Amino acid sequence: MIRFGVLGPVIAEDVPGPPGSPAARGVAEGVPGLSGSPAARGIAEGVPGRPGGSMAGVTAAEPPGRAVALKGPMHRAVLGRLLVARRRVVPLDDLVSDLWVSPPDGAVAAVRTFVAALRRAVEPERPPRAPATLLTTEGSGYALRCAPDQVDAWRFEQAVAEARDAGPADVLTRLGEALTWWRGPAYADFPDAAWPRADRSRLAELRLQAVEHRAGALLDLGRCAETVPDLDEHVTAHPWREEGWRLLALALYRSGRQADALAVLRRARELLAGHLGVDPGPALRALETGILRQDPALDGPDPLRRAASTYDRVGGGSRTRLESAVGLLRDLAVTGPDGLREARRQRAAAVGAAEQLGDPELTARVIGAYDVPAIWPRADDPVEAAGVVAAAERALAALPASGHDPARARLLATIALESRGVHDDRPRECAARAETIARQMGDPALLAFALNAVFLQSCGRTGGAARRDRIGAELVALAGRHGLVSAEVLGHLIRMQSACAVAAFDRAGEHARAADDLAGRHERPLVGVFTDWFRALRCDLAGQAPAEVRYRAAAARLDDAGMPGMRDGLLPLALLGLRLRRGLPLATDDTFGPYEPWVRPLLEPGRTALAEVPDPPADLLAEALWCLFGRAAITAGDRPAMERARRALAPAAREWAGAASGTLTVGTVTDHLALLDAALLRTGGERPASSS
Repeated sequence: MIRFGVLGPVIAEDVPGPPGSPAARGVAEGVPGLSGSPAARGIAEGVPGRPGGSMAGVTAAEPPGRAVALKGPMHRAVLGRLLVARRRVVPLDDLVSDLWVSPPDGAVAAVRTFVAALRRAVEPERPPRAPATLLTTEGSGYALRCAPDQVDAWRFEQAVAEARDAGPADVLTRLGEALTWWRGPAYADFPDAAWPRADRSRLAELRLQAVEHRAGALLDLGRCAETVPDLDEHVTAHPWREEGWRLLALALYRSGRQADALAVLRRARELLAGHLGVDPGPALRALETGILRQDPALDGPDPLRRAASTYDRVGGGSRTRLESAVGLLRDLAVTGPDGLREARRQRAAAVGAAEQLGDPELTARVIGAYDVPAIWPRADDPVEAAGVVAAAERALAALPASGHDPARARLLATIALESRGVHDDRPRECAARAETIARQMGDPALLAFALNAVFLQSCGRTGGAARRDRIGAELVALAGRHGLVSAEVLGHLIRMQSACAVAAFDRAGEHARAADDLAGRHERPLVGVFTDWFRALRCDLAGQAPAEVRYRAAAARLDDAGMPGMRDGLLPLALLGLRLRRGLPLATDDTFGPYEPWVRPLLEPGRTALAEVPDPPADLLAEALWCLFGRAAITAGDRPAMERARRALAPAAREWAGAASGTLTVGTVTDHLALLDAALLRTGGERPASSS
């Protein structure tokens, strides 16, 4: 597909000349207000993996980078005039009057000749006498019917528009790339022509807005000092733009240069008053007042909130900074919903960056450094989790056979942590190996990480509450001795869940209070999500009237917690358990999310063949889902399905189904086993022997 350019390389590949060549540097240095800036450097240095260089004026190119020969300046002028028209028809007379101040004899014929040559250039594969589809004749004029993504100026406009509603990191990415498409004024071939004047001015204004928006995004991300040189150059080239002055002064203030910030504001005031006879606008005046008062509102986002942007500062080969960034992301993840979401997103980028450096030991450390405690056995982003597992497996395979035990253990634990709810042996083996190495190393933090992995892989079969309680008890003791706050919170939550499984609610309440106390003292707001659900469950099993209200309140908090793996389908499943145990009508129109395969056969008998229903995930709700499946089997009179459910549930005979999650229950496993036994007897033959 042909690409057209009026302001920069049409596509990076079409530009002859290597990155950093004299031609490329000359182009970058020729952009007013951009010389030396990130945008200019992006032009001069090229895009990673692509050649860079210069092409002048209105251009056309086709992949994989072959420039389309447009002959002379008049051909480029016709093309440029059609591009300015934005797919609209340009009458032939208008083309003539725009191309010549005093049209010569034969001007009309000349334009037709230019158009014919352009058609051959931009539609080289069009058969002879076949109608044109790109540069078309319509009535007495011509139109260039290109798509929006075929013209660099149009793509630039789209990028600026999309950046208006984007977050700072996305703004940096979008506008950072879009600004590299500029290498000089738009329509630089025709500086004196009237026809490109309005479009050139509009595009120039959009570029200046993009430069300022990008600088604002850098400030929002806490990268203030590195913004100062580019903003200083920007206001020097464009001294009447008050937003540029405001951003420069704010960047200086946030970099600890209060006096310089005030000096910049005085400089702006003198220029505006001395040359235009006007005072600074409200934004500049308000900033000056705020700086003099040292207004805390000028300090910007909290430093920890900015930790997720650290990866953006990592350059090629910056191994130490990359590892440090992941450590900051680990801390960010426990600060609340926004921090968790951002940390999760940036973590994937950091892992990718580590792999690109080609150092398996570094990759292992980067992957393993994100030892954020995990209590819920369903991934929030299965695709991202699978990517981390694949990267961990690659790093594990690349590590030398001997040594590097801490990194090896962290990779093994990561594989187990991110492979939640599966029935494969591999993640469980990884968790066990990680625990063995951690105990041999005598590293408390590493052991806590490994025990978290063992916990999440402890649901290979039902009825594991007692084992998980032992894991939680060890975590509490270990973390208490070594000051591992997050691990201590995790241990109490595990013990809370395990106590719920056997309806030991007083003991569960003690652990919930201990977790809440630690969370309050150490700012772990997400802990309350789990303890709220526990209290709703306790209210439900106490037979108290507001149980449904408590469930809905817990779900409302979960909606904004940044944990879709826990949120999706949990409230409908909890309310189903409540109504099932109390003999109330079941809601058949609820959406049960990931639990649909085991709920729907009960609500809509006969809709699904029970033999086709898979085993529930190996997680804390497995007992509840098996009970629902067993009830569906009883309703259908499906003896093989009943036997299958009974075998799965037998090891959990002493537990409440689902309560091991600390969130809900569908009743005791014993009651469901009794229902299955009675139904099996009715269908003929004896019940199968219990599994153990």
